[in-house]
Amino acid sequence: MRAVIQRVLTASVAVDGKVVGDLEGPGLVVLLGVTHSDSAKEVAWMARKIWDLRIMREERSASDLGAPILVVSQFTLYGDARKGRRPTWNVAAPGPLSEPVYEQVCAALEELGATVERGRFGADMQVSLVNDGPVTMVLEA
Repeated sequence: MRAVIQRVLTASVAVDGKVVGDLEGPGLVVLLGVTHSDSAKEVAWMARKIWDLRIMREERSASDLGAPILVVSQFTLYGDARKGRRPTWNVAAPGPLSEPVYEQVCAALEELGATVERGRFGADMQVSLVNDGPVTMVLEA
């Protein structure tokens, strides 16, 4: 499992011109990629790490502040462009495998106390955000 986490001032995700998830104040945007071997162990680790990671201002975490989190599925995090000009997506889990894992990460964050906004799995999404800092981290479970 891979996640790109960005500290943001605001963020939203739209599908077909309609906002499906948004953060109206400071929080985190998480772009989440799932691979074939991800299990409950990786789900729990990733959710806990996102929630407790001290990347908000004044070295605080989203859990310290009750900051909201926008989670967007992004299989392209597992793109491989080492050969040729066209990336391959072999390492990314297919939708039927990755969608439940994506939902489990969102649910695990909510169980930890997070307010979670979501993109729409598998949709063509437009993500808008104001990166704060900028602060961007890459996590891999």
